[in-house]
Amino acid sequence: MASYKDPTLEERTALAKAARDKALAKLAAKPKIDDAVLAERIAAAAARDAAQAEKSAAKKAAIAQAKADKKAASMVPEVIPPTEEELKAARDAKYAARKKRKG
Repeated sequence: MASYKDPTLEERTALAKAARDKALAKLAAKPKIDDAVLAERIAAAAARDAAQAEKSAAKKAAIAQAKADKKAASMVPEVIPPTEEELKAARDAKYAARKKRKG
């Protein structure tokens, strides 16, 4: 049985050149894409991008609306303190009710 022999530098570079040439030949043999097919692919990509942008914009708008709703719901309405006349009327009503209870 023959023993394994490490390939030399020249052998390795020759194998790499052969592999590179084979890959380039395979790539060169590949037919070119039709202009109609290319235009169709570009249009499909543009439609996908537009749909994604629309979806993203709708999501951002929904998030902004939710934030605005939450902020509006969390705002406490401003409490206006009662005037002197209202305080006096409430106090008088309380005294009148107590006087009526006592008789």
